[in-house]
Amino acid sequence: MEAVITVIGRDAVGILAKVCMGCAEANVNVEEVTQRILRGTFAMIMLVDLTNASVDFNAFSVKMNAVGAELGVEIRCTRQELYDAMHKV
Repeated sequence: MEAVITVIGRDAVGILAKVCMGCAEANVNVEEVTQRILRGTFAMIMLVDLTNASVDFNAFSVKMNAVGAELGVEIRCTRQELYDAMHKV
């Protein structure tokens, strides 16, 4: 299963590294990343693969929310299939 992770918040050193570390700890593969800093606001979108994840999607989402709280940014995880279904309507 694939998912999209979005990260929004005030820019700081190490955001990308800590989000990637959270993925690695759950055995989630990061497939694509795009990020920008917009007038001091960090914005990132990641496509990840949870096929071999050591936790289910809900547990991973909770874990990433905790990483976001630690960093002071908002992290959201959305299943890719939700986006796919929205575009088939």
